Amino acid sequence: MNMPSVPRVARSRFGVLPDGSEVERVLLQCDGGLEARIITYGASLQALLVPDVAGRRDDIVLGHDSFEGYLARRQFFGATIGRYANRIAGARFMLDGAEVQLAANNGSNSLHGGLEGFDRRNWRIVRIEDGNRPAVTLAYSSADGEEGYPGALDVEVTWRLTGPMELSLDMTARTDRITVVNLTNHSFFNLSGACSGQNILDHRLTVAADHFLAIDAGAIPLPQPPSAVEDTPFDFRAGVEIGTRIRNDHPQLRVGRGYDHNFCLAPSSDDARFAARLAAPTSGRVLELFTNQPGLQVYSGNFLDGSIAGKGGRLYRQSDAICLEPHAWPDTPNRPDFPTARLSPGEIYRHTTLYRFTHAIQGAIGTQSAVELPGGSGR
Repeated sequence: MNMPSVPRVARSRFGVLPDGSEVERVLLQCDGGLEARIITYGASLQALLVPDVAGRRDDIVLGHDSFEGYLARRQFFGATIGRYANRIAGARFMLDGAEVQLAANNGSNSLHGGLEGFDRRNWRIVRIEDGNRPAVTLAYSSADGEEGYPGALDVEVTWRLTGPMELSLDMTARTDRITVVNLTNHSFFNLSGACSGQNILDHRLTVAADHFLAIDAGAIPLPQPPSAVEDTPFDFRAGVEIGTRIRNDHPQLRVGRGYDHNFCLAPSSDDARFAARLAAPTSGRVLELFTNQPGLQVYSGNFLDGSIAGKGGRLYRQSDAICLEPHAWPDTPNRPDFPTARLSPGEIYRHTTLYRFTHAIQGAIGTQSAVELPGGSGR
């Protein structure tokens, strides 16, 4: 007699928008202990529970326990960002000889899609998959002219547990008119636990990039080629504790108030190549990030100022978490020397990111040694 399989997906109500629309939450879980909770508002990763070296599960992403916190103030916690992640200088660009004027919401610049980006939209659930690779697919249709962007854009985002300790994120977009597209996820990670009371300055970060983009006071890339990381506080190629050099007297650390820079990932023919590794000494958790995107924005939580209460009623402060955001380089529509973010009718925009969790051998954080958590996929 075959025993019924245990459901790995649960769907429930998470909140209600002022117009009465329901915000749902989908829980994905697997035998290894990994559990992801996705809400339809912003197609956001609301919680991510990961076992530590001793098998204890903790939520490792910042956010809110209830929907009211997400609605009260825009903070991008775990959200899908679009139509264009990061910044576009002057909130304008030229596209095939015509000027595109966007909504300015970051001084004179456009940030993370404008005044009401994809993170402020209630996405619809189009597909839920149970079984060994549980998944949820959400969709949003952005109208032609929304926030100033040309073309109607149909977007789908799929969150999937691809292994006992792997979470994948796949995004696609199609347009009916030439436009620009740059999507990402904006999760704030703390591998010690979102309610641990510890910051991320002791986390060891590795970034597979020889160059980064220097920025001006508005966080717009300077009009120069990418800068070499060698002999700077931006050299994470061999793995460095985040706090080691974050307060060095370097002009780019001053202008960014810490790390808030795009790292230029090495070109690769792989669909998802290694981009970064984050390791926490207290919990032993290790996050490895793989992506097909050309850039990785590293943001050390510089503007968390204690004015927001998050999960467990904790006030979020500077360096309480770090964002690792794979996407196109900032201000690409104004920089023909940068990799393009252009999308034409008939083409499909594809973004793939894989989050793989392992745990470090005790005492080996500094040597980059790691082994899988119980039940790891070994991919």
